[in-house]
Amino acid sequence: MATNYFAHFALTNLLLPHLTDRVVTVSSQLHRRGNLQLDDLNWQTRRYNALSAYDDSKLALLLFSYELQRRLTAAGSRLRCIVAHPGIATTNLAAHSSSGRINKLGFLLNDPEHGALPSLFAATEDIPGNSYVGPDGLASIKGYPTVRKPAAKARDSRTAAALWDRTAQLTGTGSPLHTVA
Repeated sequence: MATNYFAHFALTNLLLPHLTDRVVTVSSQLHRRGNLQLDDLNWQTRRYNALSAYDDSKLALLLFSYELQRRLTAAGSRLRCIVAHPGIATTNLAAHSSSGRINKLGFLLNDPEHGALPSLFAATEDIPGNSYVGPDGLASIKGYPTVRKPAAKARDSRTAAALWDRTAQLTGTGSPLHTVA
């Protein structure tokens, strides 16, 4: 959560006054398996599970982007928040993880260059805020970028607002939306 979510939240909020077009957040289809517990975001009271923590961090990123877009729109900002996910790409990151076996299924996966395409699409194409960009193939694992739909729980406005408030408290950062055009 610290690397994948809290750091992104804090850095984005600190950079927000300097941004002019969009915030691109990279998440994962594994957000669908996330099960955030707002009272234990740091996994201090429940038994730690690395993959579940990853899933939670990717759900948190979608909720963050959704809530940031809501706040920016309410403040009259033209900034857009867009989420991208690469599908599954055959990278060294996956090779060195406990799930490194996934790279043996390369015919089902994106190569690293194609895995980068959703992020590039999100950063450069004229798409609306709250777009979720991922591969167009089966289960959004492989293919070319297209706008897709995240899980319903990733668009829950009450959870997004509560997560924002809890994260701002934990990180000591919140967005200076009054300075955003």
